[in-house]
Amino acid sequence: MLQISLREPAGLLVLLMSGTMLLGQNPKPSPSESPKPNPSAKDEKSSDFEPPPPVVTEHSLTLPDGKTLRYKAITGYLLLRDTVAEQNKAQETESEDAEPEAAGEPKKNEKPVDPTKGKPKAQVFFVAYVAEDVGDPAARPLTFAFNGGPGSSSIWLHLGGLGPRRAQLSDAGEALPPPSKLVDNESTWLPKTDLVFIDPVSTGYSRPAPGEEAKQFWGYKEDIQSVGDFIRLWTTKYERWASPKFIAGESYGTTRAAGLSDYLESRYGLYLNGIVLISSVLSFQAIDFGAGNDQPYPLFLPSYASAAWYHKKLSADLQQLSLPDLLSKVEQFAENDYERALSQGDRLSSEEKNAVATQLARFTGLSQQRYLQLSLRESDSLFFNDLLWDQNRSLGRFDSRFTGIRSYPGTDREDSDPSDEAVDGPFTSAFYTYVRQDLKYESDLPYERIAEVHPWLFSRNKYLDVAEDLKKAMNRNRYLKVMVCCGYYDLATPYFAAESVVHTMNLDPAVRNNVTLSFYGCGHMVYLENASRKKLKADFEQFVDSALSMEPIPSASRDVK
Repeated sequence: MLQISLREPAGLLVLLMSGTMLLGQNPKPSPSESPKPNPSAKDEKSSDFEPPPPVVTEHSLTLPDGKTLRYKAITGYLLLRDTVAEQNKAQETESEDAEPEAAGEPKKNEKPVDPTKGKPKAQVFFVAYVAEDVGDPAARPLTFAFNGGPGSSSIWLHLGGLGPRRAQLSDAGEALPPPSKLVDNESTWLPKTDLVFIDPVSTGYSRPAPGEEAKQFWGYKEDIQSVGDFIRLWTTKYERWASPKFIAGESYGTTRAAGLSDYLESRYGLYLNGIVLISSVLSFQAIDFGAGNDQPYPLFLPSYASAAWYHKKLSADLQQLSLPDLLSKVEQFAENDYERALSQGDRLSSEEKNAVATQLARFTGLSQQRYLQLSLRESDSLFFNDLLWDQNRSLGRFDSRFTGIRSYPGTDREDSDPSDEAVDGPFTSAFYTYVRQDLKYESDLPYERIAEVHPWLFSRNKYLDVAEDLKKAMNRNRYLKVMVCCGYYDLATPYFAAESVVHTMNLDPAVRNNVTLSFYGCGHMVYLENASRKKLKADFEQFVDSALSMEPIPSASRDVK
């Protein structure tokens, strides 16, 4: 597999503070500032592009214990500039203007490059929350959060589980009749950590600078560099290098988080205290049902069983088991008999094939004949429709507890994801209301919840695997803690796949206990359901306490006898 080096400085982007104007936006300035001139897009030069500062607003939140938390929200942009070209240009000028010098003498005319002079590349939109009256801000934990996709904005983590306000859903995480309402988030992480929600380029309100193409940011390595450089500069501009630093990513955001752990250490010497991986995917081979790849079938099987158990499609003896007890049986079968059967291919005897098909049918609620027809291989796209075929209902990919009316009953044609539809409308409506009324940020741009960022350059090989990047980061930084959060009903990044990838990282015993796995009775977005959202908050607070209470690790000492 291609080894992607994240140490190379080529193409490095340096970020500079900016604000909220882009391509016709008309943001509302903070009350203490007067509006800046807005040159027309026609006359504006890329090198002159300089948006106004972010908008700062004051808020308060009543916590479940009755205490009031005061905080400020910072909404706007950081501007990404390309200083590599500027550095090269300055060096060429110095070389032309410099007088001959004796060997070994320093250059008399050498000047540092002004980071504000680099060519604007893109604006990264963010919303940050900083608690007040909590002591020294430099000592307070700081968490950067983002979703995945690739192509997703941070709206889901922001208004779903981590931010101080959230879109109101039912206790089970279901959509309520429109229009959506905003409520205080009793499970916000803000009492424990300041929060910075990042929208990568092309998502949310983030856009390329005038004259720049968005696709230059569409790739694993390109994305790691731009988001990593954002984190470095935000930490610098807001004087938070002394703060304990955490990253929280969801779905492809966990892929990004793993890559960032290596990039931030090797490029900037920015060492993290902890990483939260929500619905983790560190190896795409574990979830891609591609031709010739049998790895996902056993790893998805426990999640199939969870869905069948929830919808009461199993036999009475299995249905009466608790979900953890059922999954224990399914996991044992999946990683033993099922894996061996798949590896045998056409060498598997008819008797053995029938026996495995019988067990698969028993654990998933499908028929033995169905598994025999598919050579024991039921992909996720088939399972979404197969389980409730007789009811003309499809399962949610992000949460298999959710069901939707089939648009194409009796066929294998793809339907919309009912678990996605349950949150898209409420979150979108809530965001547009919140960003203007509460955060006082105004834009006529569409907020791209899910942007089209194709083709995305994953890697030169078929399956992107970032587990090795995370492993290297943990080996270098033995204080780095990792929290992996998994939903039993997640059919996008199944829990058993995430667990399997963690165990096959083969971490050194010295850091192996730095990884914790937490499981939730919900789907991909573990924060939508009330009970799971509260558990996630409690697990995170315990995780932070653990990360901040580590004893010094001696690495230079030796036993003297």
